[in-house]
Amino acid sequence: MELAIALLKEVGARLEDVSPRAMHGIFDRLRSLLQEGELDLRVKYMIEVMFAVRKDKFKDHPTFAPGLDLVEEEDQITHLKTLDDKVKGFEILNVFKMDTEYLDSEAKYEVIKKEILGSDSEEDGEDEEDESSDEEEKEEMEITDKTGTNMTALRRTIYLTIQSSLTFEECIHKMNKLQLKPGQEETLCEMIVECCSQERSYNKFYGMLAERYCRLKREFIPIFSDIFQKQFGAIHRLETNKLRNVACCFAHMLYTDALPWTVFHIIRLTENDTTSSSRVFIKILLKEIASQMGQKKVRERFMDKTLEVCFQGLFPRDDPRNTRFAINYFTAIDLGYLTEELREWLKTAPAVTAPSGLVAGLDDSSSDSSSSSSSSSSSSSSSSSEEEMKKKKKKVLTKKKK
Repeated sequence: MELAIALLKEVGARLEDVSPRAMHGIFDRLRSLLQEGELDLRVKYMIEVMFAVRKDKFKDHPTFAPGLDLVEEEDQITHLKTLDDKVKGFEILNVFKMDTEYLDSEAKYEVIKKEILGSDSEEDGEDEEDESSDEEEKEEMEITDKTGTNMTALRRTIYLTIQSSLTFEECIHKMNKLQLKPGQEETLCEMIVECCSQERSYNKFYGMLAERYCRLKREFIPIFSDIFQKQFGAIHRLETNKLRNVACCFAHMLYTDALPWTVFHIIRLTENDTTSSSRVFIKILLKEIASQMGQKKVRERFMDKTLEVCFQGLFPRDDPRNTRFAINYFTAIDLGYLTEELREWLKTAPAVTAPSGLVAGLDDSSSDSSSSSSSSSSSSSSSSSEEEMKKKKKKVLTKKKK
């Protein structure tokens, strides 16, 4: 199907002129394939794009490339061959005839080619000179925009295109006409999320728009993954309404598998690593996914062993205190069934002991205190003995005087 659609884009304009009835039959067949619903989702999107290309009358796929130097019509010698032609009972396409004078025929062809088209060396030299002069002009005329004017104009164009579209299919069709330059895809993805956050309530239009871009071009998947990480890192800056819209948009991309679930590796659900805003974001994200996928599918997805590494932050097992916090959190948002394995682990979790350094410090301090007490006692005993000696000396002196 992909090969057929790619070929149809290139020759469709010519077929419309030569055989419009056959072209009509081809698109009837494509329409029936869409209605049957047995094709892959990506192929369905390609067929829809093909209908849009035909609606534009193959504007981006002309019959002849512009600037092509064609042979004059009176000098053209055409040969019409059909797939049904046969020679002596064999189809023409399945017949191969060995040419014993191949080298002589090629030499004659080169002579005729030079007479008609001219020398290749002269044209190549002229082309090289033109290319070198064009490159020099481009180097001299290259201008870099450091004011951000082009970026602002692009964001304005994308915003107006989104707001003027009734459906996401129409929006994508208009976006394709913009012919974004390499590196501008990130701006497009950021504008989709930003426009979604500005709505009063969540609009599925934006989730389906982001999903379709991830389906059509895989280059958009890492871009949306990076945006998810940036949004989660700065989620405390968003208002409650914007936070809800962004969470629902990414939830749509996750439960439709347009965005890989490996993005959960950035979330660490502990008391110290989360804020009130991030907890609300996680709650809306997970509850929206659960409501769309159902309890059974959500449990299977979060228990998938291949994604266990990505879910270590959501279900922490490094410290029983963090584990209890995660269990209480999921129970509070009515998703406690996701913590069954976590509860079993908590039953057998080792008790938390004080660090060895702390224990050693306590021992040292106790020994220091005991030594200090002993030294104080010894000093007190020595001072008392000195006083007794002084008293005895005084008594002896008084006796002598008497």
